[in-house]
Amino acid sequence: MILKQVTCNNHFIDFINDWDYKFYFLVGGYGSSKSYHVATKLLLKLASEKRLALVVREVYDTIRDSCFSLFEEVALRIGIYEHLKFKTSPMQVIFPNGSKIIFKGMDNPQKLKSINGVSIIWLEECSEVKYEGYKELLGRLRHMEMSNHIICSTNPVSKANWTYKHFFKNDEAKTLVLDDKVLYKNRIVKLNNTYYHHSICDDNTFLPKSYIEELENMKAYDYDLYRVARLGQFGVNGTKVLPQFKEIPHDKVMEFVSKCPSRYIKTGMDFGFVTSYNAIIQMAIDDKNKDLYIFKEYYSKGKTDDEIAKDIEEFKKFIITADNAEPKSIAYFNRLGYKMKACKKFAGSRLANTKKVKRFKNIYCSSECVNTIKELENLTYKTNRLGEIIEDEFNIDPHTFSAIWYGLDDYEVADIKRFDRNKYNV
Repeated sequence: MILKQVTCNNHFIDFINDWDYKFYFLVGGYGSSKSYHVATKLLLKLASEKRLALVVREVYDTIRDSCFSLFEEVALRIGIYEHLKFKTSPMQVIFPNGSKIIFKGMDNPQKLKSINGVSIIWLEECSEVKYEGYKELLGRLRHMEMSNHIICSTNPVSKANWTYKHFFKNDEAKTLVLDDKVLYKNRIVKLNNTYYHHSICDDNTFLPKSYIEELENMKAYDYDLYRVARLGQFGVNGTKVLPQFKEIPHDKVMEFVSKCPSRYIKTGMDFGFVTSYNAIIQMAIDDKNKDLYIFKEYYSKGKTDDEIAKDIEEFKKFIITADNAEPKSIAYFNRLGYKMKACKKFAGSRLANTKKVKRFKNIYCSSECVNTIKELENLTYKTNRLGEIIEDEFNIDPHTFSAIWYGLDDYEVADIKRFDRNKYNV
């Protein structure tokens, strides 16, 4: 195979060429290009040596549009795509020298047990994987003749996450491996058997200024997200879940709703009964500005499905995405002529849905949605005994928040982590 000149950012050159360590831990902000360079590193290694590499994410269904497509893109850029076989069922990349990249999800751990001969593992978005899963993968990494390597990449999260406690500092166990501030200062740290790499969007010389400006704008509406996305640093100081939540007059909300395209009107429902509430939330999305308008709610407790059906007839003409934990109720409402469908849930969906809502720049709530305001205006994260936030647990059970999650099930807020690499040649 003849390689084209490999285009990469200067900050990643040492990482791409270094194979002296067993553990590689890459953490960085959005758009820093760490995933792109991990894929580059693996393709170059497997093109030159016959190896079996395993690429893992927490949820298998997310791999096709993330890691797998990334390898296709990088292979095209470095001029080896035509020499490789990209198979989708099962997903794998096959090299002419016999090397192979296989893809698995931690949501089906049984399929990992049959894998042998792996000498390189890439754990993408490793913070989403449980610590037990990480240790299970280490058990798969045991090639007897070749050097073994595991590459972990992630955006920074709460310091309560296992990635921080394992690679940096565990206050509970009173252990210190590396002060994360040292990494932010030095950018690359080689310590014992671990190679640490920190990156931010400024390291990606191919990013447009508009992308960096968008990251900078986060500072005004969500400083915690700014620290993660822009600065690439661990830790969440604030405890408010939705700092961008604002109550505004009903007529101001409806002014936008009246002009909003129907495809951006979303309705979600959370079921309750005795101890929890039934909640329906209707929203309008400003797709251009990434704002969310909440304009109508239904909130009740202790009512049967037939009673609720009478209450919510005004929602009958809308598609309602509801909690998939209640298939009988969904079927009942559909028999009555409602357009109700079940939401999608997966391991880690609570956290993923919370992060999705937090990506809206502003969340405007009608003054008439009094229960939504009561639940969300001061919604805070739960904390553990060390005072660290738990990212998918809250001080109350916010039924309106769940309804928002479900209503947004088929909509993805523009994830600033993603950008068109082809457009910007990176």
